[in-house]
Parts: sequence; C-alpha cells; structure tokens
Amino acid sequence: MPEKMVRMVVDTHAQLWTKEVVESMPEDMVKSYSKVFGKDFNISVEMMIASMDSAGVDRAVVVGVDAETTFNYKVSNEAVYNAVSESDGRLIGFAGVDPHKGRIALKELERAVDEMGMKGLKLMPHLHMLNPNDEKMYPLYRLANELGIPVLFHTGTQFHAGTKIRYCKPIYIDDVAVDFPDLKLIIAHFGYPWYEEALAVVRRNENVFFNIAGWSPKYIPEVVVKQMNSILSDKVLFGTDFPLMTYPRVMTELEELKLKKSTYENMFYRNPKKLGLV
Repeated sequence: MPEKMVRMVVDTHAQLWTKEVVESMPEDMVKSYSKVFGKDFNISVEMMIASMDSAGVDRAVVVGVDAETTFNYKVSNEAVYNAVSESDGRLIGFAGVDPHKGRIALKELERAVDEMGMKGLKLMPHLHMLNPNDEKMYPLYRLANELGIPVLFHTGTQFHAGTKIRYCKPIYIDDVAVDFPDLKLIIAHFGYPWYEEALAVVRRNENVFFNIAGWSPKYIPEVVVKQMNSILSDKVLFGTDFPLMTYPRVMTELEELKLKKSTYENMFYRNPKKLGLV
C-alpha cells in the first residue's frame, strides 16, 4: 500500500461466492467463470475478511443480482444482508433486483434499502438482456434517485455463459446520466473494451464515476491510468471484483503504478465518500 495511506481503503465492487451463493447460480455460469479465472469458488465471509486484512482493505461492497426472469440467476438480497451482518461492519451491501418484475422489483429495492440497509443498486444489463437506457430500467432509476443511492452497472466484457456482450456498452449510460443528473452512476470495469467511450461518458457527466474492478492493475490500458491520475482523479473508484482478483495482488500492483498520493486518496476514500459508502 502507498506510504502514509489515508483514513480508509474502500473496495467499491466485490462479489459473494459463498457456498450458498454458488449453489444458487446456474451451473454453466459458474463453470465459465471457473475456467476463465482458473479457480473454483467457495469463499466464506471469514475468508474474504482475512484477504482484505492481508492487504489493508477496510471495507468492501458486495452485490446482489436478480436475473431470474431471463436466466434463473439470483444472488439474493438476503444472502447479501446475511454476509454484511456477519462481517461486523466490514462489508457494504448493494441490492440486486430484476427490472422485468416491474412493481415487485421496486418494492424489493425499497425493502432492501429501508429494511436491510443496502447502500446501492447493482444492475447487470447482459443478464437482464436490456440496455441501460431501456425504458424498463427507468422506474428503478427514479426510485434509486428518491432513495439517494448510487447505481452500479456492469459494463464491458463478461464471461457468463449464454449472455451477449452487446448490452454492456457504456455509451448507453450517458442517456441515464443526462436524464437523471442527480443520480450517482458507476461504470464498472472502466467499460473495457470500450474504455475510451466509458471515459468520455464519465468526463462529460458530473454524476458518473468508474471503477477498475476485475483487472490486474498492471494491465489497465495506459490512457485509463493517465486519466485516473489526472482529469478523472475525482471520478475513479478502487474495485477488485474479489474473489476474481485477490486483494494482495491488486494492492501491490496499484502501488507499483506510482500514482499521485491524491489519486490514491481519491480512489480509496474520497470518491467512495461522495457516493455515501463511508
């Protein structure tokens, strides 16, 4: 970790791959991720916290996913809530809801925030088979705006078997940002391979941020590193996509990038604070 690191290190994008979650997921999707990342997933909350501790990470967002209508895929909000409760304040929950469920999805999001203390909403366009600017998504944005929570979008490449990457282009988030200027939006994985498109959306919209989750920092494209260390220092968020990437590796490689101290401070703490995560 960079010397004299600031108050807190917040991972804004991690995953739950507990035994309970893995058993609830479609087998072909679990296999596709195990093949790509070369590991089997069965990570307890205790194991996750231990990995965070080994790298000096204080808190981490874990996300729910609801794509029952399209792929019978669900990481329940109850599973997220249970993990957050077990973590003694170390984990932060983001709800997952299925936009195809209409009013049921709205009620579930409201319940997740008001009763379960969720701090954001995670949407997976390729699993929902909807572009982020699809009208089916808009009731969720209106409610998220009312609830004062950020929306985290998967963008860019992904490895869920049977899904289509075309739903994951970050350009669609520009429409959402313009239509909901007070709603905080996060472009996950800096939109790769459409990272220049993602950076443009972030740059022109005050309410849009991006994270570096799911990437080995030494392989982040040069243009992304340059902008996260300069004009987009106030928009970049630390993320790992743990357990797909391990905490020690990501933190070590981030240090090797030798970014400005202010960039580390923004990425780890100041920018997550803008989103209400600390």
